[in-house]
Amino acid sequence: MSAEKIVRMANQISLFMETKPHAEAVAGLAAHINDFWEPRMRRQLFALIEAGGAGLRPLVLDAAPLIRRPVDEPAT
Repeated sequence: MSAEKIVRMANQISLFMETKPHAEAVAGLAAHINDFWEPRMRRQLFALIEAGGAGLRPLVLDAAPLIRRPVDEPAT
């Protein structure tokens, strides 16, 4: 999936969650990504965050510590 699509999807969730109190919004955004994004999407999100998070809304960055980081698959 393209970086632009990952950013757009994360930001859409953020926009919805921003209507809630901050702590609830952070938890809700992280829960949504944890529940519905597959590991490769979360890997891409973390790669974007580690590269500086360009284009991501602040709430996405605030929620990042609560998002489950996928474990690397063992090499075969």
